[in-house]
Amino acid sequence: MIHVNTDGASAGDPGPSGVGILFRFADGRTEEKRFAIGEYSNHEAEFEALNRALSICLERGYAHVSFRTDSRLVAEGVENRYVRNAAYAPYLEQVLKKYDQLELAFIKWIPSKQNKKADELARLAIVKEKKRKRS
Repeated sequence: MIHVNTDGASAGDPGPSGVGILFRFADGRTEEKRFAIGEYSNHEAEFEALNRALSICLERGYAHVSFRTDSRLVAEGVENRYVRNAAYAPYLEQVLKKYDQLELAFIKWIPSKQNKKADELARLAIVKEKKRKRS
């Protein structure tokens, strides 16, 4: 089973946003991904982080994946297959379409302090994008 930590970050609400993804493999290897994603709210960026991670998993043929996020909204939304705020329903729908394609998938909420690397990657994506735009 592959373990994937995801995090989204926004510099504003909405504002420039990034996602960070940390893959941890059974053999001890890790792989880091970060993406600048444009203007999003923090909750939207959290959903986009999971969405990007799912896309990568599907492209690579990963069948058994355990996801970890520090967003209760995302974790509970996926577990319950429902979000109260209709603004997030399209994001959840995109995620569930991909999530359901995996043979075996779990999602778990974790405290932010256990998700520091994914958070660092998401924030770094924002900083790199800001620097790129100034150049």
